[in-house]
Amino acid sequence: MAQLLNASFIPTTSSHTLRRTPNFPPGICISGRRSRTQVQAKIREIFMPALSSTMTEGKIVSWVKSEGDQLSKGESVVVVESDKADMDVETFYDGYLAAIMVEEGGVAAVGSAIALLAETESEIDEARAKANSSSQSLSSSSSSTPPPAPQPQTGKIAENVGPAPVSPPVKTVAAASSAHPASEGGKRIVASPYAKKLAKELKVDLGRVVGSGPLGRIVAKDVEAAASSAAEAAATAATAGAATSAAVPGIELGTVVPFTTMQSAVSRNMVESLSVPTFRVGYTITTDALDALYKKVKSKGVTMTALLAKATALALVKHPVVNSSCRDGQSFVYNSSINIAVAVAIDGGLITPVLQDADKVDIYSLSRKWKELVDKARAKQLQPHEYNTGMVLGYSITFCTFCLVTQLPTCTFTLSNLGMFGVDRFDAILPPGTGAIMAVGASQPTAVGTKDGRIGMKNQMQVNVTADHRVIYGADLASFLKTLASIIEDPKDLTF
Repeated sequence: MAQLLNASFIPTTSSHTLRRTPNFPPGICISGRRSRTQVQAKIREIFMPALSSTMTEGKIVSWVKSEGDQLSKGESVVVVESDKADMDVETFYDGYLAAIMVEEGGVAAVGSAIALLAETESEIDEARAKANSSSQSLSSSSSSTPPPAPQPQTGKIAENVGPAPVSPPVKTVAAASSAHPASEGGKRIVASPYAKKLAKELKVDLGRVVGSGPLGRIVAKDVEAAASSAAEAAATAATAGAATSAAVPGIELGTVVPFTTMQSAVSRNMVESLSVPTFRVGYTITTDALDALYKKVKSKGVTMTALLAKATALALVKHPVVNSSCRDGQSFVYNSSINIAVAVAIDGGLITPVLQDADKVDIYSLSRKWKELVDKARAKQLQPHEYNTGMVLGYSITFCTFCLVTQLPTCTFTLSNLGMFGVDRFDAILPPGTGAIMAVGASQPTAVGTKDGRIGMKNQMQVNVTADHRVIYGADLASFLKTLASIIEDPKDLTF
């Protein structure tokens, strides 16, 4: 589901009667100076919403609407990148998008203003004046503080790496060192909606484009010209780089790369994970029967991940303590549902979509759901109810206000599978707030001794479970793993 934009009243020169308003949904905050029957405001600040429990700031991916556009309640206004996904954010109010205060690509702290919403068209100019005055006050306050110490230059990931080639001449239409005439002194970029869309498709930086439209407005032909010049420059650089070096493509060695929003969240929660006392137990499981079952049902869309998740869920039914969790350090919860989170690698990070009630869903539906979740995860389109409020190997699981109000299902057990990469064994880091996480290695042919004293070949895999020792003990894990092994080695119940 798309998220709702937070907004609050700010004073204007006009006064309007305010009708008694019903309770607003969670996430909407309205404040301001008001009398018993009147409110002295009709221009609202639109805040950066908190899209997850670990989000402290968000990046504006794109504005769906442009300044001056009329908005209707429930309409998507902006796409925000949180620490987990890109999400459409809707407005809860009718009105006009009067002023955009954080441009595309900009980052804002949760709760800070990113735009102004005017109720009537006549208030747009006044809202823009307020936005300009706010921008000027921020500029003056920042200029009064001493400049920070110089930081290492952030390097950009290059498509081709090599000694710096001679830069070819770039057409003046594609770059400009000074602010263009329509940018109000460089505070913002003025471009037509189609030009913005085209720039995003062609990956053109509008800040380096000089507009040829009225009053310097950037139009589509300006973007096309800039893209053409950039393509020529890239072709020249690629030729020069290929002739001089054969370095690893895609990485510029020696550069400093800042964390993405997702990587920052991973970093914070890695530190938090150190506060939980954990221990690890390994177990070797024979997979011949599971491999044979997989060959039979693979054509029906069943995945090995779904089979492992189903087997784990059935084992957790018999061992509820392994499905429990400790969140306050003083008590633990026997979770009523078995929700299996499975780690998925995505560009720049890791996310854990959740298979809800995995013990109750049949293997075919579970496989279809898993494929859907993976596709959405890699497109960064997962909704909050589809992924864990934390992430394995870095994201903590916390009961935030949003989760409590909307009653989102929480992950109760996590799987991390590196077997498809040929990894035979590894340890996973326990996400704070869960009881256990299981690391699954590759199934490999192994020489084993048989009961009659002979040597035979069997496919075996190694699983290692990391658990919260405040709640789960060695005997608990040993019993759980023995049950899991019996299910995998005789998997007849997995297809029921």
